[in-house]
Amino acid sequence: MKCSDGQCADVPTPPKGKWRKWLPLIAIIALMVFVFAMGWHEHLSFKTIGLNYERLMDFIEANFATALSIYVLAYIVVVALSLPGGLIMTLAGGLLFGWVIAAPATIFGATVGATIIFLAARSSLGEALAAKAGPWVCKLKNGFQENALCYLLFLRLLPVFPFVVVNVVPALLGVPLGTYILGTLLGIIPGTYAFCVAGAGLGSVIDAQNRIYRDCLANNPENASACPYTVDTSALVTKELLLAFALLGIVALIPVIIKKWSKRNAAV
Repeated sequence: MKCSDGQCADVPTPPKGKWRKWLPLIAIIALMVFVFAMGWHEHLSFKTIGLNYERLMDFIEANFATALSIYVLAYIVVVALSLPGGLIMTLAGGLLFGWVIAAPATIFGATVGATIIFLAARSSLGEALAAKAGPWVCKLKNGFQENALCYLLFLRLLPVFPFVVVNVVPALLGVPLGTYILGTLLGIIPGTYAFCVAGAGLGSVIDAQNRIYRDCLANNPENASACPYTVDTSALVTKELLLAFALLGIVALIPVIIKKWSKRNAAV
């Protein structure tokens, strides 16, 4: 079904061969399963980064452009495959590169990764949904598309919505690619800068945790499991920070609210 002016019209049944449009999404899911099966996602942790902190800093100092490129590429992969660890990656970027460089690099990597999964979902799930859409789906799509940028900013600014969900839902609702990229780029700026700045101040925390962990290993050489490596990032996500993001999200919806209010009053 195609949506137009709130109405749904029949669309022809996709011809044979259309299954090829599912290949990008299938490839992403296959890679995701492979990464989880190999356990590579477990390396996205502060333990891995912390215990290799000095070596990473030495490598970055000697090969800055290469190191930054690896970081951006890794961020693209993490987002495109919907792997856990986005927050750790952002904090690590600030820690290793400083927030001035890490923030724009992170924004670029996250936007590219999100766009990849958006395009894959749109080429497969989007068409499948359109072919089976009922009137309520058409109404939802038309309502979202009318104010797509505002809604996208709202979803991106509020950290309560999982990043992967916000990557896929706009594809199902027919959001234009340009609008999606702009909404993603602008919407992740505040959170990215906030966490990159926080990550840039974690150097002393990492050093202290490394000492504690190594001392524990020295006292328990045959029982490494008795020596946890923990960097508490929960303290970084404060109520005040969440409130600030929520207020920004509400601000993004002001044009939508004004538009709906104007239409309602014009109809009276």
